Amino acid sequence: MNFLKNVLASMIGTIVAMVVVGVIFFFLIIAAVVSAGSGGEEKTNVSENSVLHLKLDQAIVERAGENDFNFNPATFQSEETIGLNHIVEDLAHAKTDDNIKGVFLEVSSVGAAPSTVLDIRNAILDFKSSGKWVIAYAENYSQAGYYVASAANEVYMYPTGTFDWRGLATEIMFYKNMLDKLEIEAQVIRGPNNKFKSAVEPFMYDHMSPENREQIATFVGDIWNIMLDGIAKERGVTKEMLNLAADSLTFRDVQLVKDAGLLNGLSYRDEVMDLIKTKVGVDKVDDIKFADFGDYHRSYEKTIGTDRVAVVYAVGGIESGEGDDQTIGSDRIAKALRDAREDSNVKAVVLRVNSPGGSALASDVIWRETELIKKSGKPFIVSMGDYAASGGYYIACSADRIFANPNTITGSIGVFGVIPNMKNFLNNKIGLTFDTYQTNAHAGLISVTKPLDEMEMKAMQDMIADIYDDFTSKVAKGRNKTQAEVDSIGQGRVWSGEDALQIGLVDELGDLKAAVAYAAQQAGIADYSTKGFPKMKDPFEELMEDLTGQKQTAILQQVLGDDFRFYEEIQAVRAMKGPQARLPFALEIR
Repeated sequence: MNFLKNVLASMIGTIVAMVVVGVIFFFLIIAAVVSAGSGGEEKTNVSENSVLHLKLDQAIVERAGENDFNFNPATFQSEETIGLNHIVEDLAHAKTDDNIKGVFLEVSSVGAAPSTVLDIRNAILDFKSSGKWVIAYAENYSQAGYYVASAANEVYMYPTGTFDWRGLATEIMFYKNMLDKLEIEAQVIRGPNNKFKSAVEPFMYDHMSPENREQIATFVGDIWNIMLDGIAKERGVTKEMLNLAADSLTFRDVQLVKDAGLLNGLSYRDEVMDLIKTKVGVDKVDDIKFADFGDYHRSYEKTIGTDRVAVVYAVGGIESGEGDDQTIGSDRIAKALRDAREDSNVKAVVLRVNSPGGSALASDVIWRETELIKKSGKPFIVSMGDYAASGGYYIACSADRIFANPNTITGSIGVFGVIPNMKNFLNNKIGLTFDTYQTNAHAGLISVTKPLDEMEMKAMQDMIADIYDDFTSKVAKGRNKTQAEVDSIGQGRVWSGEDALQIGLVDELGDLKAAVAYAAQQAGIADYSTKGFPKMKDPFEELMEDLTGQKQTAILQQVLGDDFRFYEEIQAVRAMKGPQARLPFALEIR
């Protein structure tokens, strides 16, 4: 009897504890959401003689809502993000804001790809053109961090900090040897002559093919040269000196960095504060009025005109279905394009593409909506971000005009499919066997338990060839080229935006702002505002998705840290369904 009483008491205690924790957790959620929601509604004021404080220590996303709020269920903490759209918009407004005297830029590293980094840097240069000053400071500088900081009038760093300067590198993970050990055969099907379509190479080889190494050397070299040109121009140094310092790792000594002219000083933060104090003309550091970047975005009215240019954000891998703010779901983006087309106040449409590609079918669904926009008579312009490759180019190719940054990664016009044959692994490694009944000879065509026979392989190859033919025909029509011309620059090859301009895959080098201005001009409107599509999810909806398991990778990301990218690569392979029009590899340039 006592035993039962103890068990019952223990059960009741556990239930009560769970309820209490649940109630506390619920109120924490509500408090976080209310805090996030209020941040987007309350207008803040900026005092006269203020300094705009831009601290790039947050994740930078293509598009942020009014809250810039994210709740991480793995850590039970709110995490802030900063949108590229807000950085560009706010610096443009601060340029003409009499209350803002200058910008204090704190940047160590920048969590963004090269094209986004370039957009941020250009926004700083544009602000500086007003005659207002920008001071940059960091305890340590990454290469991308310094590239952004070099746009400032004056650049400082901590006297004993580290200055990373060694050139760019990208690394590809190959699975071939592992698959061989596991007795798994990757049955690879590529479009005809798609020798540059190297997304499949990790399954085929244990190293880069000559074609892959060639294309990587070309576009990574372009990205590096853009960095060197920018730094050399703003700091009055030579590219030769910068390359020599990278090759010799000279800049591990920060005094040599200063002596080379890349820094204005090796200073402690309090010394930089004294410098800013002098610039704004106050007696004490405590009297400096800093305008936080997030607050600043809520300090001014956004222009809302009757005539609008729609900006449809297509961000992430392309897949069928709904997707989310960081994934291009064909249903959601197709609807966004349709909504923009049917909105009578929208006079032109800009599709902002930041995608390495994905499902060929999903890309085609989105492409169809771009064709309907053109048929409606509304100008249809594309602005390419970090990536607009393969499926990302597919959805862009019908545009009246395509804008890209010089370091955008684009092209990769090609198609592939991979069907694993796990028969030997299942039979020999774990002792599983399979027996099949089928009504027709090829009813079990796609199965991981057996290899494709000769007829099945030909059927799959023909299907991939047909998709490639369709892809190149649509690019040829959209770009006013012959299919042969498209094939000659296609074959899965990746190009930088700079090179893509030379071969006719893009029309003009420029950012989203330039694309929107051109779209408005083509529509014949001068007084206009922009309207973003699709509608972003509110913080509460995002939080509920986190808690219901739609973002279960949050915990893994917390645990794995930098190695999380390998997990992402494996998950991306597992998620591939049907023929793929995707960037040739998981690309991380560092």
